[in-house]
Order: sequence, then structure tokens, then C-alpha cells
Amino acid sequence: MSDPHNTGSEAREMRPTLREALRRARIEAADRTGVVVELRDAEVARLEILNDALDPLFAQVPDKVDLFDRGISQGETPRLWIDVVAHVLMGRDKRIYRFVQDTRFGRIVLAESHDVAAIVDAVTDYVARRLIEREHAMVATPLPVAEPPARPPVPVAPKRRGGIGMFVFGFVMGALALFGLALFASLQNF
Repeated sequence: MSDPHNTGSEAREMRPTLREALRRARIEAADRTGVVVELRDAEVARLEILNDALDPLFAQVPDKVDLFDRGISQGETPRLWIDVVAHVLMGRDKRIYRFVQDTRFGRIVLAESHDVAAIVDAVTDYVARRLIEREHAMVATPLPVAEPPARPPVPVAPKRRGGIGMFVFGFVMGALALFGLALFASLQNF
């Protein structure tokens, strides 16, 4: 049989040390981080391509219109903002463009496509709708000048007596009622 002491030392030599395990874990984490950074950079590059494709559209928007604030935010999820409520982000597969709008009822998807031209068309439609909404909001329609309708006469309520007079009257009536009740009870005892 083998010596139990030797078997333990052989097992210790075969097990990795904590230092080696930490080194391997750091290398794996660095590899994963590198992949994530590359994916994020690819997302930003695709959004920049779309942003360049939108330049002719936004060149046609009048200078006095300040509804749109286009730009790429490079947070955890890169986004191409069209205005304060609408933006384009990449789908889960990082190849599909997703044009969304935030509403008070939640986020709605306005368009989704792999094709830049389809998203440009959707953004163009969105910008046109926003410009029309702005025009409608800016137009002040004058109200027609007409005489106000005749009001029916308001009935005049009779004046109420003061609260103190009613209180005194109620107090006196209550006292008389108690006096009458006490008188009635005492007469029955006779």
C-alpha cells in the first residue's frame, strides 16, 4: 500500500494555488471585457453611420425650430437621440436598429430594421409629424367676437337671521320645555 503522507503531498502539488486561480480569473475577465467593449464600439459605429445618413434630413429643418437635439449618448446603452422623447438604439443582436419613443404610458417602437434607409424614412416621418404638431400649437386661432349669452336672473336668497338670535331662541325654548316637563312630573306625584 502507499504511504498516506505521500498521497496528501501529491494531491497538494496537483491542486492549483489561489494565486494561479486568481490569475486565470483575471485573464478571463479581461477577455470578456474586451468583447463587451468591442460590441459597444460596434454599436456606436453603427449609430454614427445612421447619424451621418440623417444629416440631409436635419439640414432641411428650419433654423428657428429647436425641437430636435440630435446626438449620440455613449452611456451603458449607446443611443442616437432625435429629440427628448425619441431615440434610436441597437437591438439585442446589435445589428438591428430600433427607433423608439418614450411616452407617459411606456416606450413604443416606431420602427425596427437592419436597413439604415428604412430607419431614415421612419425618422423623416417622425420629424414631419413633430413639425406639424409644432405648427398647430403655434397657430393662435382668433375666437369669433360674439355677445355673451344672456344669463337668467339669479334668485336672491332671503336674508338669514343672525346665528346668535337663533341660539338664544333655542335656549329659551329648551328651558321652557324642561320647566314644563318638570312641572308635569311634579303634578303627577300629588
